[in-house]
Amino acid sequence: MRLILLFTLGVLTGSLGAQTYPTKPVRVIVPYPAGSTPDIIGRTLAERLQKALGQPFVVENRSGAGGNIGAEAVAKAPADGYTLLVAGNGPVVINKHLYKGLGYDPERELAPISLLASAPQMLVVRPELGTVDFKAFMEYARRQPGKLSYASVGGGSASHLTMELLKRDAGLALVHVPYRGFPPAVTDMLAGNIDAMFAIIPAVLPQIKAGKVTPLAVTALQRTSMAPEVPSIAELGMPQLESLAWNGFLAPAGTPASVISRLSGETTRGMRTVETREALGKLGFDVVAGTPEEFARWMRVESQKWALVIRASGATAD
Repeated sequence: MRLILLFTLGVLTGSLGAQTYPTKPVRVIVPYPAGSTPDIIGRTLAERLQKALGQPFVVENRSGAGGNIGAEAVAKAPADGYTLLVAGNGPVVINKHLYKGLGYDPERELAPISLLASAPQMLVVRPELGTVDFKAFMEYARRQPGKLSYASVGGGSASHLTMELLKRDAGLALVHVPYRGFPPAVTDMLAGNIDAMFAIIPAVLPQIKAGKVTPLAVTALQRTSMAPEVPSIAELGMPQLESLAWNGFLAPAGTPASVISRLSGETTRGMRTVETREALGKLGFDVVAGTPEEFARWMRVESQKWALVIRASGATAD
């Protein structure tokens, strides 16, 4: 009887904790600068959760080391649901394969709450190459091994690793030129100094519309509404090149399951509103909020995929 009472009390206590959480302001750490896409997604989410749960969700930008500083701060925080993380591919699944002596283990020290939003990249080239489609670019690049250059926003970034994946699977030899952000990379492509790059679509859409760069493929299994005329990588016969920039919502490992469940449910409801979908759609992102289990599976698949690419390319953190 005593065991039954203790079990019942535990269930009731857990249920009560989920119902009363949160009882004070919640910190949402974004490990990137203010104004960045993850920051915008994080602030959008914080606003939705604040309305739903009745406590302030305060975004704190803690950038540096490829997102590792902010992610580590959450990984080492008390597992009580009052310090949370909104972060993308890098600090969640990629950086552990790039950095030596990473100060946290994202698989063991961070608990997934929900995937939030994802966006494909687009392969663009300078028009002077005369390669009007994906096949033509592949043939052109194979004829000139080591002579064409490609830009990225840094070693280990999605723009870098996606091209390394293409190089590996298509047998290409291109020269990597890293930049700090898309604006300088696009500027150098317009000046004729860079031949190709994978970029998030909003970063190059104005140049595409002006005819200053040529779009060849979208790294998704379906075409995107932002540029419906550009074929998907699946249509081109290389579905393994699917590469999405994404952001997710996480807590310190050990956070009570009741708190994770409540945050996940409210996150899904808030992210799937028409208002949120439209706002993030303007940034090129699709809302993909779901369960913690779905996000955990996604993280495992992404980690395994990019670990292979990083090892094959020899990529390291800058």
